[in-house]
Amino acid sequence: MTAEPVIRAQNLTRDFASTRAVDALNIEIPGGIVFGFLGPNGSGKTTTIRMLLGLLEPTAGNARVLGFDSKTHADDIRLRCGALLEHSGIYERLSAEDNLQLYGRIWGMSPAERQGRIKELLESFGLWDRRKDLAGTWSHGMKKKLAVARAMLHRPSLLFLDEPSSGLDPVAAAGLRDELISVVRREGVTVFLTTHNLSEAEKMCSRVAVIRRGSLLAEGPPDELRTSKGSRRVEILGSGFTAELLSRLRAEMAVRAATVMNEALVIELNDGSTAAPLVRLLVESGAEIEEVRRAQVSLEDVFLSLVEEDRQ
Repeated sequence: MTAEPVIRAQNLTRDFASTRAVDALNIEIPGGIVFGFLGPNGSGKTTTIRMLLGLLEPTAGNARVLGFDSKTHADDIRLRCGALLEHSGIYERLSAEDNLQLYGRIWGMSPAERQGRIKELLESFGLWDRRKDLAGTWSHGMKKKLAVARAMLHRPSLLFLDEPSSGLDPVAAAGLRDELISVVRREGVTVFLTTHNLSEAEKMCSRVAVIRRGSLLAEGPPDELRTSKGSRRVEILGSGFTAELLSRLRAEMAVRAATVMNEALVIELNDGSTAAPLVRLLVESGAEIEEVRRAQVSLEDVFLSLVEEDRQ
């Protein structure tokens, strides 16, 4: 028997006055994975999270989260979820330990349970030795780790993280990512992650969805999305790639794009096209070819390609 998805959204839609923020979104997210929800600013990511948590009523469609309808059982959803949204929820005049003690009492945890869980999380994020420090004296990266620990304190089944590495330098972002992956894997929690750091998403996520202007553009494992785009991009190493030759390629071969980058000719093929006719034309036109290879495509390449296609 197939397990019910942790999140199932069907035609989920939200309008604000004359603006459609989320447009008939359909996604299913299985349990135990990190799911990346990617899109430019203003694409509807945060609005989607707020609807899934029952903080915002959808204009149309519906969502089930952890088996509960987001419209009729929002409290049940929020009791079982952790969330780090726009605000960290950290009180800077309290110590890290007292911050978590406060939230532990809010969640109804016993003193022994609170103390054990606080130590477990602060040690996991490398913060235990600084637990008595006021949170306001900590670096931005340490505060972000504390905010994630706060969201995970009550052992939620589902964790929503909205841009958790925003504002962090690369070293701090990598540290947060690695520690978060370790904790998530150990506890088996499902994570719904939004991020602009596509390298971070590539390392963390089992599945990703790309959204723009409220509409879903693509969804699936990062490897599958990379393959779908990578199969159409070819790098040709050599010389003699003149502007006239590039124009001829675009006109006669009807390629999507042909540009020279770092002494390599990068060609974006049309669907169903192959590289052989291109190579033949280049050689006949006097170009010298040293190597032809399929280009390695990153999740960032896929993201930018999808967004650009949607603009056309």
